[in-house]
Amino acid sequence: MSVLVLIGRIFFVVLFLSSAVGHLTQAEGMAGYAQSKGVPAAKLAVLGSGVLQAVAGLSILLGVWADLGALLLVIFLVPTAILMHPFWKETDAQAKQTEMIQFNKDLALAGAALMLFAFFAHVCDLGLTITGPLFHLG
Repeated sequence: MSVLVLIGRIFFVVLFLSSAVGHLTQAEGMAGYAQSKGVPAAKLAVLGSGVLQAVAGLSILLGVWADLGALLLVIFLVPTAILMHPFWKETDAQAKQTEMIQFNKDLALAGAALMLFAFFAHVCDLGLTITGPLFHLG
């Protein structure tokens, strides 16, 4: 089971680690997009979210308080869905559909991260991790 959990952790964090690299190396362009969505302090938000994704992704990947890493992703994903993909504001059908897909993707990933948080915080011995969980649930 430990190997399967490790493979799942690797697959799960690829998206967040690659996104973190993009946020940190293409901050100007991403800040312009974030600003067009009404995000305040857009460049700082892009850099901060890049660091958050990197820390959370590495936490889950390496198994260093992976429960905390998963919780950080929930904290990142829910506001991102709402701020960056407000499909309810779109009037163009194609743009509305695209934003709805991205909104739902972020919510689905937040749900998966929340389940990972519960899993990591509940199972004390995950194997193939550097630390155990920071939180302990039942």
